[in-house]
Amino acid sequence: MAAIVCHVIIGPVFCPVGPTDPSRCYLSLDRLAPVFIARKVRNMTKLCLLTGIALLTVAATAQAAGDPSAGAKKVFQCQGCHGIVGTRTAFPELYSVPKLGGQHSAYIVQALQEYQKGDRSHATMRAIAADLSDQDMADIAAYYGGAAK
Repeated sequence: MAAIVCHVIIGPVFCPVGPTDPSRCYLSLDRLAPVFIARKVRNMTKLCLLTGIALLTVAATAQAAGDPSAGAKKVFQCQGCHGIVGTRTAFPELYSVPKLGGQHSAYIVQALQEYQKGDRSHATMRAIAADLSDQDMADIAAYYGGAAK
């Protein structure tokens, strides 16, 4: 007996007799209905989980977002080096100071956190970052991230 493929609602189903007698298929329509419903439930569960994760991500991002106007009041320590174009500093060694205006906010927050944890070794930046809260970092990053390049 050769198996012939029947196409019933969900896709190909192997039937021993062929498409002319669907009642004799291994998986008849009444046997397929629970499978079809189970797939729909699984798909809806996945969709709900992904939607929930996306909403939580958006909420966390919005909560961590800084306030540029608050950041403008907190950058007084930054402007001595980062606020002057072409500035060079001689402590602890001679180097060009990076321009922060227009830099990505996430990068600025990450850099400040790394200075605070000691993962970056610049002594002046470590001292400045040591006293900053997460909100301070987000505010400063929002200020510089929105500044002209």
